[in-house]
Amino acid sequence: MQFSFPPAQLPETACELRDAVQEFLDRERSAGTWTNAECSGWMAFNRAFSLRCGAAGFIGMTWPVQYGGQERSALERYVVMEEMLAAGAPMGAHWISDRQSGPQILKHGNESLKSAIIPAICRGEVAFAIGMSEPDAGSDLAAIRSKAHAVEGGWILNGRKIWTTNGNIADYMIGLFRTEDAEPGKRHHGMTQFVVKLTSEGISRRPIADIPGRDEFAEIVLDDVFVPDDHVLGVPGGGWNLVTAELANERSGPDRFLSVFPLLQEVARVLARNPGRFPPSELGRIVTRLSVLREMSMSIAGQIARGETPALNAAISKDIGNALEREIPEVLRRYGVVMPISGGSEADSLLRDVILSAPSFTLRGGTPEILRGIIAKGLGLSK
Repeated sequence: MQFSFPPAQLPETACELRDAVQEFLDRERSAGTWTNAECSGWMAFNRAFSLRCGAAGFIGMTWPVQYGGQERSALERYVVMEEMLAAGAPMGAHWISDRQSGPQILKHGNESLKSAIIPAICRGEVAFAIGMSEPDAGSDLAAIRSKAHAVEGGWILNGRKIWTTNGNIADYMIGLFRTEDAEPGKRHHGMTQFVVKLTSEGISRRPIADIPGRDEFAEIVLDDVFVPDDHVLGVPGGGWNLVTAELANERSGPDRFLSVFPLLQEVARVLARNPGRFPPSELGRIVTRLSVLREMSMSIAGQIARGETPALNAAISKDIGNALEREIPEVLRRYGVVMPISGGSEADSLLRDVILSAPSFTLRGGTPEILRGIIAKGLGLSK
């Protein structure tokens, strides 16, 4: 099988939109909404900022107007996401909702669910968590053990989800549960996705601190949690196809190579004052790879705009982008451009934060082994 990344041309409206986003971000930064002491951007949770993003029309941009969306193109949305990621803006309260949960509900939810939740997402009022991984089922989602059984008017859910981003503070979670026992040779059958309100009776949440000391992850335990029938996504038993499409959305954006961009911007300022501290060839290599990844990511946005599902290209882009994300702080540390221990400057603080966060870069959204399995299958190389 052949694959390609067709070039995507940004429309003029996207260029105009970029100016508006930059002005919005300049105002927010001047108001002290965030500083560049950390490189946590799309993980940083700030409900007030998300409400202002919603009021500005920066959430649910491609969604139907009837649900509060803007009906803009995927390439226009790409521009907004790129600018916010590059600035390190705190998008955690709406990032998952906008990137994957909202599209899942729009495509697979019933009318009552869409009408109740999608407008609230567009306003920046509702935060979602991802309920996929379990203690014994991380990258291998077919091994999940959390179960759901049908009762009158809905379903009863039991089980545990772990490494749930913002799970301790989100309002809802799209969770994957077994609604039928797995049969030999059919591990991907019998799973269903549910929209779960995280304040429901029977749910307990335990924050999990990461290496930098932030509690952006959580373990969620469900003990006889009732979910109404209208919170089922798609058809019962068809959850595997839904979750693979959701993961393609998760892997398709520029966040997989722009997480460390605020650090690079600060390093560029350091090098402007002390150009001899870093070989130009190394800087050129990093910038070249970032430019290639940007073209790949824009191409994926163009494919989405055409109604395609670029799962293969998204996996390739994420694998390459994550590798670069992990490499950049190591290169900077090797040449001593900034000093993560001293913390004397903004660049020092950013490098320290990125070094502590870097081990997770190649884990979230799928390990390299899982991604390369997807790539091999997409290229017809795996049996």
